Amino acid sequence: MPERNKVLYIDVETTGIDPGRHGIIQIGAIVEISGLVAGELDLKCAPHDGATLDDEALLVTGTDREELARRMSSRDAFDAFREFLGQYVEPYDRNDKCYPAGYNVHFDLDFVQRWFRLHGDRYGLGSYVNWKRLDPLPLLFMKDFTGALRLPDYKLETVCRHFGIEIRAHDALSDIRATRQLLSRLL
Repeated sequence: MPERNKVLYIDVETTGIDPGRHGIIQIGAIVEISGLVAGELDLKCAPHDGATLDDEALLVTGTDREELARRMSSRDAFDAFREFLGQYVEPYDRNDKCYPAGYNVHFDLDFVQRWFRLHGDRYGLGSYVNWKRLDPLPLLFMKDFTGALRLPDYKLETVCRHFGIEIRAHDALSDIRATRQLLSRLL
């Protein structure tokens, strides 16, 4: 691995599966620099104003509507997330960006990119990441294709159980810690 590679491991829990309608209620992030954890962030927040709340999604995360009402605002979480990223990345330096990483990471990146725009940041997450996504899921699918791995499904919890990685599924920070371990093992 080249010197000073930066990776932003990211996972979100949401109020549904459509970034155009649903909102972020938890964001877990790990910044890794040169293979070492430089920082972690775990934010639980209310969804942005106007977000649709799907009861099934809330059930998956173990979150109820009353709890959401007591959490920090989406705006406060957004500001805290940008402040966290700013500790590790100079947003105006094209050469100082993180590789975004996560499990099925395009889902998380779509939500985070929309979240940035909802809070008035027209540049979005691109100020902090290079868009060269690191995701263990395609590697697992390739192993499945070649017959090197056969699992009943490729949900993160199932895969982690197979590889003996501890996880508290649908908790963003736990999911992203497990994803980091999984990606390291697969590479």
